[in-house]
Amino acid sequence: MKLRISMSTLLLTILCFKIFSQNVENKAPWDFTQTIIENLVEPKFPDKVYNVIDFGAIGNGKIKNTKAINAAITKCSSEGGGQVLITNGRFLTGAIHMKSNVDLHIDASAVLLFSVDPKDYLPLVCTRWEGDDCYNYSPLIYADGQTNFAVTGKGTLDGQGSTENWWPWKGGKNNGLIKGTPSQLDRNCRPRLKKYNDTQVPVEKRQMGEGYFLRPQFINFIHCKNVKLEDFTIKNSPFWVLHPLLSENVIVRNVTVNSEGPNNDGCDPESCKNVLIENCTFNTGDDCIALKSGRDFDGRRENAPIENVIVRNCFMRKGHGGVSMGSEISGGCKNIFVENCQMSSPELDRAILIKTNNSRGGITDGVYVRNIVVGEVKDAILSINCSYHINTEGEGKFLPLIKNVYLSNITSKKSTFAIWLDGIKGEDVVDNINVENSVFSGVAQKNEIKNIGKVTIKNVIINGKLLNLGQ
Repeated sequence: MKLRISMSTLLLTILCFKIFSQNVENKAPWDFTQTIIENLVEPKFPDKVYNVIDFGAIGNGKIKNTKAINAAITKCSSEGGGQVLITNGRFLTGAIHMKSNVDLHIDASAVLLFSVDPKDYLPLVCTRWEGDDCYNYSPLIYADGQTNFAVTGKGTLDGQGSTENWWPWKGGKNNGLIKGTPSQLDRNCRPRLKKYNDTQVPVEKRQMGEGYFLRPQFINFIHCKNVKLEDFTIKNSPFWVLHPLLSENVIVRNVTVNSEGPNNDGCDPESCKNVLIENCTFNTGDDCIALKSGRDFDGRRENAPIENVIVRNCFMRKGHGGVSMGSEISGGCKNIFVENCQMSSPELDRAILIKTNNSRGGITDGVYVRNIVVGEVKDAILSINCSYHINTEGEGKFLPLIKNVYLSNITSKKSTFAIWLDGIKGEDVVDNINVENSVFSGVAQKNEIKNIGKVTIKNVIINGKLLNLGQ
């Protein structure tokens, strides 16, 4: 049997080979990733072990071990640090508060099971809720102002979020809402927080918690340095899953996130500097990774960008976006590097997404993406939306700026759009967007590019046709 290849297929194959064999990429920005890696400080701990069982913990999945686990963490830290070990059992607990020089290690034989009683997450702690500063229920695992700590191990962290607890606070019948229950009040809390933000109510007066129905994050730490999250599986979060906030030198490695509840973002580094996210798998109810820097006045007041971030060798399945920037990004976003990732699911909306509006402000400058394999996304491979949530938040007076975005060596098999870009009419807020050396197949609709400055598309094949634009 002879193999027959059409002339068009042969020409396309030759063209693809030429594109991917070219070495036209600007290497200088990517060289900066080495500087980021060199500046990261990986936590180190003394060779001492504090088994939570020795502090009275019982791993039967029924008795709450909050006091025992926190006592082990406190003693470990006070004695210079080491490993707090959780092994052999299902350990039910309320809020865990990390301290300096402690490695909370969940062994492969253990499950850390979190209570669904909101009272187990009191007293309130200082945090951000979708970019708004406030005091809210303690995250399930929390730290404030600590240095050199980690959560590690091949065990499982289970937040037990479901349509029977936590998730109904979101509102909406798909989240378990029962008409007439207090969970409907969640709809009134977002406007309340927005008003606090807009009028700059002092943060210490923004006491939420009981009666406000704002779900806690799973892991959140604020004002911390030299932190590592490694190896564990984490699932069923009440709200955002991993939320480093206003922290420096953060490593997230070999973590599997399976959490499909409402607003269950996988990893949301916010206003952080020097972040490495590698070899992770995300199956989420919202963005797989979302890079943030505060909402509106709160973000501008803090003026702390999300900067120097490397995302590599990750697998994104279900989610709103594979890697997103925004929408709470008022403090700015710079030096973002994404490479060697796989993204694919009929329930993954977009691969790379930048979302903002004219209430946010903030500058996004320097987003570099390369070597991404996309199987299928619902919407677009690259999406920039400068009117995100404008229908619910209204018009603002703080224009965002997005510039210097580079994508190269991207392949995809199925999407509605390859590129969907929408700036703000009459305003120069998006400029210097570059897509090159990429092949997009199974694209249902033409690129949509509106209200955008300079766009360069170079050596890009869409449904078998070569596209060059703006050279």
